[in-house]
Amino acid sequence: MTTSTHLRDPHTVIDPAILYFGTPVVLVTSVNPDGTSNIMPMSSAFWLGSTGVLGIGGGSQTAVNLRRNPGCVLNLPSADLVTAVDRLALTTGRRDLSAGKAARGYRYEPDKFTAAGLTALPAGTVDAARIAECPVNLEAHVVDEHPVDDGILLFEVRVGRVHVHDDIRLAGTEHRIDPDRWRPLIMSFQHFYGLGDRVHPSRLATIDEELYR
Repeated sequence: MTTSTHLRDPHTVIDPAILYFGTPVVLVTSVNPDGTSNIMPMSSAFWLGSTGVLGIGGGSQTAVNLRRNPGCVLNLPSADLVTAVDRLALTTGRRDLSAGKAARGYRYEPDKFTAAGLTALPAGTVDAARIAECPVNLEAHVVDEHPVDDGILLFEVRVGRVHVHDDIRLAGTEHRIDPDRWRPLIMSFQHFYGLGDRVHPSRLATIDEELYR
């Protein structure tokens, strides 16, 4: 690799407290000890094939739930659900708030469905509830857990069943999503955003999606 000696480096070295450059919001539902479902809004998630990786605080109710019952649902809200999602901000399913969460203004909320104005639906392969209003519900099971620094856990989950609203399906296909109709809610540095229009054709889009199956 060659390095130009004439170009002035346009970057400045900084030390940000978080690196949330922009990822989809996920509402993770998991099973509480009493059989009800907890909802945790998060955006530290990515997928490879049918495997998802979730970054979750080890002291959260969701982490406690997933260690006891590995079934969960990854509910993906669209941008128009932002108000409902924001109602879940600064809530926790843990009655015993940690000092850190208390200092940041969190409060205990045992019924997050009612608090957010969302509707629970039964899942087919896990005990956790699905969220009716979310256009995508991914039923999944935890298959592995990896500790990270500062009490963060990475939960590796395997998606076993996918539910979608018909209005985001690609016309003329059975199993594909239309990216022009699917408008996910995005979190970037603690602020909500939606997707804009497609900016450029993609060479990857010339590959038949079924070749990834």
